[in-house]
Amino acid sequence: MLRTSTTVALGAGATAAVLVAALVQAAGDDPLKAGLSLAVPSQYKSLVENAAGTCPEVTPNLLAALLTQESGFNPKARSPVGADGIAQFMPATWKSHGVDGNGDGRKNVQDPEDAIPAAARYLCDIAEDVEDVPGDKQKNMLAAYNAGTGAVREHGGIPPYKETRNYVKSITAMASIGKKAASGDQAAVALHAARKMLGKPYSWGGGTAAGPSTGICCSPKGRSGKSIFGFDCSGLTLYAYAKAGITLPRTAAQQYTASEPVKPGQQKPGDLVFYGPTTAEIHHVGMYVGDGWIINAPRPGAKVRYDSMFFMDDLIAVARPTAHPTKEI
Repeated sequence: MLRTSTTVALGAGATAAVLVAALVQAAGDDPLKAGLSLAVPSQYKSLVENAAGTCPEVTPNLLAALLTQESGFNPKARSPVGADGIAQFMPATWKSHGVDGNGDGRKNVQDPEDAIPAAARYLCDIAEDVEDVPGDKQKNMLAAYNAGTGAVREHGGIPPYKETRNYVKSITAMASIGKKAASGDQAAVALHAARKMLGKPYSWGGGTAAGPSTGICCSPKGRSGKSIFGFDCSGLTLYAYAKAGITLPRTAAQQYTASEPVKPGQQKPGDLVFYGPTTAEIHHVGMYVGDGWIINAPRPGAKVRYDSMFFMDDLIAVARPTAHPTKEI
């Protein structure tokens, strides 16, 4: 079953202190172990690293990318169709594949210590089930995690479902090994593309790599983008960097994971500015243009515009997109 699953002027006083503390939390002295180059909330890094490698197809980056795609590392996430937890297991799948990863005598789908190793083992079981299907083994495995092994076998590879193809593309882009931060030229191209969209209306779920689009229903406050041709925040950044030849995943949280954190004082035009109470709960993204300003699609009812990077009070991180060449799967 498919499951919907340039330097910054920091200012003075308490605002600057809060911002510096937040950015240090996101981008400071928190080195990643070898093999894991994606940004992962610190409480889950060791779980991801220990669970990965259960089989060759499940690398630390791939597992981290899958968890980002599924839930944004939210252990309490629950989808409209009943998928639950950080890895979004359906109840029947958890019943057959859940594990007691922390040895507390319970198999708890909402406990990352159980769900993360269970996700790795389940991926490996799927990889074995579709091992003889033509095509890329990792991509077939991911397609089966989303659409089921039967669909992958029936279609001889990734099935022709838009959701599944986008799912596989997003995760493999995030998990790409040997990432390289966007160059100054690429950032300039992305900024130019974003500036050309100034004045376009905000559309919840709107925006693709090709440009503005109608969106979807609905925002947390019930605003629909179905009749609005434009961008939401991450749709704008996705489009801008696609023009520079870099594939970004769809949501702000996923785009943070697919980018390299930047330390305070080292921001450059083109870097992405993220907002949320923690890096595991990012809800908005804009593009830094210099002198403390961003360009962004701020909210329903507004248009793409320039804002101070402090226009929201929960600025949490700045990060630089990494160069995943744009490529169809």
